[in-house]
Amino acid sequence: MPATAPKPGLVLLVVSTAAFLASLDTFIVTIAFPGIRAAFPGDDLATLSWVLNGYTVLFAACLAPAGRLADRYGRKRLFLIGVAVFTLASAACAVAPSIPVLIAFRAVQAIGAALVMPTSLALLLTAFPAHRRPMAVGVWASVGAAAAALGPPVGGLLVEASWRWVFLVNLPICAATLLAGPRVLRESRDTSTGVPDLLGAAGLLVGVGALAYALVEAPDHGWGSPAVLLAFAVAVVALAWVPLRSARHAVPVLDLPALRVPTLWLACVTTGVFAAGFAAMLFGNVLFLTSVWHDSVLLAGLSLAPGPLMVVPVSILGGRFVHRFGPGPIVALGGVSFGLGVLIWLLRMDSTRDYAGAMLPGQLLTGIGVGLILPSLSGVVGTVLPPARWGAGSSMVNTTRQIGTVLGVAVLVAIFAGTADLTDFRRGWLLILATAVATSAGGLLIAARRRTDHHVEPPSPAAPVVSV
Repeated sequence: MPATAPKPGLVLLVVSTAAFLASLDTFIVTIAFPGIRAAFPGDDLATLSWVLNGYTVLFAACLAPAGRLADRYGRKRLFLIGVAVFTLASAACAVAPSIPVLIAFRAVQAIGAALVMPTSLALLLTAFPAHRRPMAVGVWASVGAAAAALGPPVGGLLVEASWRWVFLVNLPICAATLLAGPRVLRESRDTSTGVPDLLGAAGLLVGVGALAYALVEAPDHGWGSPAVLLAFAVAVVALAWVPLRSARHAVPVLDLPALRVPTLWLACVTTGVFAAGFAAMLFGNVLFLTSVWHDSVLLAGLSLAPGPLMVVPVSILGGRFVHRFGPGPIVALGGVSFGLGVLIWLLRMDSTRDYAGAMLPGQLLTGIGVGLILPSLSGVVGTVLPPARWGAGSSMVNTTRQIGTVLGVAVLVAIFAGTADLTDFRRGWLLILATAVATSAGGLLIAARRRTDHHVEPPSPAAPVVSV
């Protein structure tokens, strides 16, 4: 017998909770870095950065094939498997005895997160009627944006007990999701979907990982060292090969036909650029507060809280403007706000602590920018692609977001080159300011192109969704 129709509100709650954790764990470890370094004093900043980058690289590489596997074998099934893997990996991270072991379990955690993100969106879209889908996607995207921004302040509270609590906190929430998911979610699949290109995904993993490695290790080993040059060469070859393979594979890791819509590829590029600045901002500000102002981890986390608190209310308000004016102008406005916040830090922040006059105004403005930008870019997919292509389009946007996150952190680590001083932080803020300017430019281009874009039709008729 067909399954009872899911209650959309409960589906939104379940899938958003899981997506919240997957996004939260991208950045929550940044505030735990001082505690992890203290627990394992033999490891330097470049090695420690792989606790974040290892997760993000594998997350980026697995997003597209995970979505394809879910389409073929069942979205509810893969979603619950992803939550279970994420739960077990979180527990393993919490008891890791060394940095290499922690990095390894973070990689497993990323696989679980990659299964959760695309399946959560697909389950959400099938639960809501067409006229309510934009609202549901907006809430889902806002939750992800808020989770990424909330990582440092939430982590700051948890690290007061131990850095291991940033992973233990996942367990009760994951357990509740695993209990509610089978009752709330309805299974669906697309029987026309073939086996995804796992070799192409591996190529993406190798390419992005090699590029991040080269950027992180170059300051210590030299930009002309054999290891760094080899890593750059591997990155170039792998990243050039992935699009070529995707053009020939039936179920590619990159959905190249969707990128024929200029608005979508502009959204992907803009997302990647902004994600690089966003990640560099969070990573850099944690280090600034704890190393230049010598704040405690708890104080640093609380100092970063005002920005995240702006994200959800601003994204809700911004969603109304997106409905009226389209995503492009809102992204451009968000880039201006984000850039003004960074400019305040660049002009006012120095070694003398001045939270109210320097850090706080920048936090509020960057928080407004994040609330306007991320949900608007995520929503581009629903405005230029038909529903049958939303999953593939969303995977493309999320993949570029994760790649941007990896490169933003890697470039910042290269700028800091070990122990960062005030000059290095100012160079980092200049980099972030450049990404804000580029984000605004991307928003304006999206606004210009969206008027002429048309929906991309799928290459073949979509198979009906099968309810179990």
